[in-house]
Amino acid sequence: SGRDFLVLLCLLFSGNYYNQGEIRKKELEQSCCVLGIPASDVTVIDHRDFPDDPAVEWDTQLLATLVLEHIEAKNINLVVTFDAGGVSGHANHISLYKAVRYLHSEGKLPEGCRVLVLESVNLFRKYISFLDVLISCLLPRDELFILTEEETEQAKRAMRCHRSQLLGYRQLYLLFSRYLVLNSLRLL
Repeated sequence: SGRDFLVLLCLLFSGNYYNQGEIRKKELEQSCCVLGIPASDVTVIDHRDFPDDPAVEWDTQLLATLVLEHIEAKNINLVVTFDAGGVSGHANHISLYKAVRYLHSEGKLPEGCRVLVLESVNLFRKYISFLDVLISCLLPRDELFILTEEETEQAKRAMRCHRSQLLGYRQLYLLFSRYLVLNSLRLL
């Protein structure tokens, strides 16, 4: 788009679900390097009340407080997060959406801070890769990002840095996921 912007990444856990937190932190650092995000712009909060567990819903109020502190401390003017479906239905992703939605609906975000949520799509659309461009162009959304071939390859290289998570189904994800080709987002 020709616009300059700074990407700050904030994670609420290190990915310790399988006791691989330290490994996954290193993988994240490598992935961010591939994407051009310096380690100094990555924050991992790792709060004891927010375990990495796909079945655990986090406390919305506490999470909202931590997220707001981070937004204010870093002077963030655009938050990009999951929608109510959490893309994969992951309870932690959904909890993050609920916390950010709470901050937005209660008017607690700093003035001028906007929120974009990544659209969760059904399983069919999730795995038809670039073919979903046709569908996405016809549906309402606030932003649609279609990656170039070079950007898609960069995203795949970044994903491959997460070796501890590259199970069989994630290999298929790298081949067929629309999220490596396009992302549709809505404004809250």
